[in-house]
Amino acid sequence: MPSSITWGLLLLAGLCCLAPRSLAEGLQGDAVQDTDASQHDHEDHAEPACHKIAPNLADFAFSMYRQVAHESNKTNIFFSPVSIATAFALLSLGAKGDTHSQIMKGLGFNLTERAEGEVHRAFQQLLHTLNHPDNQLQLTAGNGLFISENIKLLNKFLEDVKSLYHSEAFSINFGDTEAAKKQINDYVEKGTQGKIVDLVQDLDKATVFALVNYIFFKGKWEKPFEAEHTSVEDFHVDEHTTVQVPMMSRLGMFDVHHCEKLSSWVLLMDYVGNATAIFLLPDQGKMQQLEDTLTKEVLAKFLEHRHTRSASLRLPKMSISGTYDLKTVLSKMGITKVFSNEAELSGITEKEPLKLSKGLHKAVLTIDEKGTEAAGTTVLEAIPMSMPPGVDFNSPFLVIIYDRNTKSPLFVGKVVDPTQK
Repeated sequence: MPSSITWGLLLLAGLCCLAPRSLAEGLQGDAVQDTDASQHDHEDHAEPACHKIAPNLADFAFSMYRQVAHESNKTNIFFSPVSIATAFALLSLGAKGDTHSQIMKGLGFNLTERAEGEVHRAFQQLLHTLNHPDNQLQLTAGNGLFISENIKLLNKFLEDVKSLYHSEAFSINFGDTEAAKKQINDYVEKGTQGKIVDLVQDLDKATVFALVNYIFFKGKWEKPFEAEHTSVEDFHVDEHTTVQVPMMSRLGMFDVHHCEKLSSWVLLMDYVGNATAIFLLPDQGKMQQLEDTLTKEVLAKFLEHRHTRSASLRLPKMSISGTYDLKTVLSKMGITKVFSNEAELSGITEKEPLKLSKGLHKAVLTIDEKGTEAAGTTVLEAIPMSMPPGVDFNSPFLVIIYDRNTKSPLFVGKVVDPTQK
């Protein structure tokens, strides 16, 4: 898609594949499943159900971010915590015993404090809300189940994932790996409006069940940049590396301030609709402090106490992505059994022991000046006579895309090098 018709584009496709595990490994456990798909929360709560799991999603987002950041401080980071959590919460419907416990704990849920059925109904409302935003914002999320022609899933599992997780189910011949790859990749490409193609590069013939989760977001800035003010400038990747990037520039009223606790500039930019981009630019040498100090409580304060001031802002125009092997990342966060021969997934099918053999997650972020070609659209703002501060995002910074309706972090990332795809 040409940049001239892209405002801010964020999208995600994740893939989890299930393969048979050793038949010698027995299936044990009887995790309590309070997930009646037909039951809705009839209690009249003032707080929407999805708001109750928002703190858990934020904790999961920061935990995964720190795990990924710990692996490397030289690469861009970008992922959707909402998408990953949704996929594994869906998978937990079919998990038992320790496998089930690890998934829920790894996602940040304590089932002694909140009933499991409440968690799943919160995800149901989360997906419903994300798929019904106002007409000024494009946001869709979904799950696709690809089931081998030779396997029969339990009706309870199928009913629950369809009603609670907005899932579609497709029959597929995994024996024909090329045709199976094409069927799954075509689904991902359609769900992400052509932005992620050929996600699945290889597929084991032993696969009997695949779960694909995607989220697509397209929004336009409430206060767009003017393309004629974009110029190529230096971006300092580190003390020794500088790259040339197109830098967008705008003088205007922004929700921006310097936070002493984080030793960082904090910028909140709204999309037209219900999403906000939060950019955090640490002072020189303070990235580690920012990463160690940033919490959901700090983030909540920024979102609750908003105020604008005049500023001269410079932000790179860029397209970055993140691709992750979830088996590697989540295993270090305590979710291990589902990937092993000790996996207990008898809630999916009783006929064949299963384990999660593959988990892929990909997210792509594109940020540029404008959305639709709206010639003649001009935003005029009164600027104080005093010299406004200059806030230049010309060194590594963090970005969080927050959905105000669900109070959830849709995407989390770190821009280390805007030229790194």
